[in-house]
Amino acid sequence: MDLDLTGMVALVTGSTRGIGLASAKGLAGMGATVIVNGRTQAAVDEALGKLAEAVPGANARGHALDLGTAAGCAALIAAEPSADILVNNMGIYGPKPFFDLTDDDWTEMFEVNVMSGVRLTRHYLKGMLQRDWGRVVFISSESALFVPEEMMHYGFSKAAQIHIARGAAQLTRGSHVTVNSVMPGPTAVEMQDVRLGARASELGTTVEELKAQTFTVRRPTSILQRYITMDEVANMVCYVCSKASSATNGAALRVEGGIATGPF
Repeated sequence: MDLDLTGMVALVTGSTRGIGLASAKGLAGMGATVIVNGRTQAAVDEALGKLAEAVPGANARGHALDLGTAAGCAALIAAEPSADILVNNMGIYGPKPFFDLTDDDWTEMFEVNVMSGVRLTRHYLKGMLQRDWGRVVFISSESALFVPEEMMHYGFSKAAQIHIARGAAQLTRGSHVTVNSVMPGPTAVEMQDVRLGARASELGTTVEELKAQTFTVRRPTSILQRYITMDEVANMVCYVCSKASSATNGAALRVEGGIATGPF
């Protein structure tokens, strides 16, 4: 199995923590030069330090830019005009009842989760096709299939990513370029307890009870019945970025523990 990415440049958006950082570490370990991205220089510098510690001798650099805006995407493209691998990981989420969602909430979710990937893929995919090799990965979610009543705007954005990835994949016909989506389920990330703590305070419950309810109330169809680790998701991301995944194109790959029961 050819997992060597020596000589390849991999851009991972939103990679200062969570699935993005785990994927960046994995790709660096496979030999790729990794471009880290976050919204603040402090976060980027910290992530580069963690990456260097995890993968001694890794080639990595970073850019502090808000890719939730057209200007941020344009600045990144100007700084890094070419990449062999693009992982569209950056995204936001947050529970909010449907009747409380404003137009601004929907617009922000669309701009950050959808348009960031559209803008970057539109640029980097062209170069990949010209060189006849490349990998684009959209980090979607099980919420694209299992509609989250508590954050419908998030689910809509993740479903949009799958459709965009499939459409972009169809542009690669006959080439050695692939475009795929990866759908994680509930994942244990660094900020999980902080976010759940705030949510627990709102609902008058505890973090432990909210975690338990993840698989009894919110995602009862889970077969795994536990939170997925960041590395478990990153393993799929790194595989689909490798040369070994050459026949996987236009796919929505599930790393969600069996929550989604649909036909995908």
